[in-house]
Amino acid sequence: MAPPPAKLSGFHRQDHNWYSDAGLPSDITVSIEGVNFHLHKFPLVSKCGKIARKYDDSKNTNEKHLTMVLEEFPGGPDIFLIVAKFCYGFRVELTAKNVVLVHCAAEYLEMTDEYEESNLLTKSESFFHKNILRNWKDCILALQSSEPILSRIENLHLVDKCLNALSMMACTDPSLFGWPMMMYGSFQSPGGSILWNGINTGARIRTLESEWWFEDISYLSVNLFERLIKTMRARGMRPESLTGAIMYYSRKHLPGLGRWQGRQGGKTRTVASLSLTPASGTTIDQKDLLESIEKLLPQKKGKSFCRFLLGLLRVASILNVSETCKESLEKRIGMQLELATLDSLLIPAYADSDALYNTDCIEHIVHHFVRTESNLDAFSPSSLDPQASSSSSESLRKVAKLIDSYIAEIASDVNLKPGKLRSLAQALPESSRSLHDGLYRALDIYFKAHPWLSDNEKEELSNIIDCQKLSIHACAHASQNERLPLRVVLQVLFFEQQHLRTSLAGCVNALGGESAPAPAARVTARGDTASEIVQRDGWVAVVRENQVLKKDMDRMSTRVGELVEEFTKIKQEMKTVTKSHSARDSPRLFARKIGCKLVPRFSDAQPESLDRSFDRSLCTPRASMERARRSHKSRHTESFS
Repeated sequence: MAPPPAKLSGFHRQDHNWYSDAGLPSDITVSIEGVNFHLHKFPLVSKCGKIARKYDDSKNTNEKHLTMVLEEFPGGPDIFLIVAKFCYGFRVELTAKNVVLVHCAAEYLEMTDEYEESNLLTKSESFFHKNILRNWKDCILALQSSEPILSRIENLHLVDKCLNALSMMACTDPSLFGWPMMMYGSFQSPGGSILWNGINTGARIRTLESEWWFEDISYLSVNLFERLIKTMRARGMRPESLTGAIMYYSRKHLPGLGRWQGRQGGKTRTVASLSLTPASGTTIDQKDLLESIEKLLPQKKGKSFCRFLLGLLRVASILNVSETCKESLEKRIGMQLELATLDSLLIPAYADSDALYNTDCIEHIVHHFVRTESNLDAFSPSSLDPQASSSSSESLRKVAKLIDSYIAEIASDVNLKPGKLRSLAQALPESSRSLHDGLYRALDIYFKAHPWLSDNEKEELSNIIDCQKLSIHACAHASQNERLPLRVVLQVLFFEQQHLRTSLAGCVNALGGESAPAPAARVTARGDTASEIVQRDGWVAVVRENQVLKKDMDRMSTRVGELVEEFTKIKQEMKTVTKSHSARDSPRLFARKIGCKLVPRFSDAQPESLDRSFDRSLCTPRASMERARRSHKSRHTESFS
């Protein structure tokens, strides 16, 4: 059963055929994309130059019924219906969504004032200039409607006029002209909130923020967005605003980028975007979009911008964009690598690789960074610009610390090759690292995750570490690390002892310089040098330990003195006992009381000999203590020397 006919302003439709309600038989049929319009010659010929010429040619063939097929008609059957209504004298409603297509159709059919005054071409052009170009939202809608026929309307310059109007309104402070309240007066209540069907929504119109137009232009296609950004740049739009618009557009149309950075591109909707929708039938190619975005990006530095670039590089690895685009992104990141963070550098390896992370692109970025810093140093030597040299050194140190942390993070990957780790560690110059603790930590993690490495491979990897640049804590850990090659452990022990001697010598010189009446300059120089050595290598703990040992030795010396006094008192008591008791029994009795054992062969009638033996026995502990004290001091002296 056929559907009922649809009536619309003097025309009705049956299946794929449109008929006029005039009641007269049709003498001309116009076919567009399989839809037939059964019309009359006079209304069309009087206003359409193209159809008039076709009608004049048909007179020579004596054809009573003219049939025309219009190939690639702008807008298709829907727009031709508007043209037919205009030719029959019905009221035509021009809007922002159809005016560009109607104007292009009038140009296609040659509906100029030559055939009739105030023809459709003139009316559509007047409506476009008076209504569309003065309204922000209508310009966006007109551009959206022009995307299907963009290549055919370039000669009409309608797109360029819309782009110029949008750039002018975006570059101008909207508060000066009351935008968007002036343009969207019907959407605003007296209280300043947005109205929807006359209902107060409570949402406020954003007029003073510089990014009020980001959401609206994000509905444009890649081609139109690119042209709009270039037009705004030529008009003098601030680079910060252009960068914000590009980042907003990218996050909205590259879902992986918005998801990784933890924010969505279309969170805030302005008044214009309330009635905007993506153009029907248009699908944005993400690969083409990313390559176009990269060309639009300015030469800018910043933490958020650097993170955005790393996000683009991550998405570029997924989409497999051209090598030129990847290399350009790597160069941009390399120019500001000191502003990057560790998590943003962890780019997964999406290609056919066993490793978890893409270390090649990070290595390329580091090389670009080193090349950039070298160029800066070449053009601004330290003698001419010391501040620039200091800033360059600080950037190198930051990047070195960042890369060491990155290597430590990826070192646990069992599929990471030793050559990748070594080349990444050696990408930075030696002067960028004052300490090699970060490299040692990364290498220790790698050895722990790769226990199957041969001794030769461990030896080669250990060459990236300079044992002289390890702190005291790293040296203490390395000297007991069983995963390190024996040669490295011996080097660590050697340099550890060398640092210890240097630091102690510096401390002695500093202390001696304070007490001795040496020249002031020499004392100050020695003290500063010793202090720098101690603070640099972390030997303050050794000095404190030496002070503790000194206190222990003082306490031991005091104890020895107390023991000597006790033995002296015992000796005096023995002499008193010897004089008061007999020479035969009392000495032996007293000796047994105090626990001394006398030699049996000594004669009881020899008190002097007995006294001497007691002297020797009593003096022996004192001598042994003195010897112990001297040996203890000598051992400490040898250990610290």
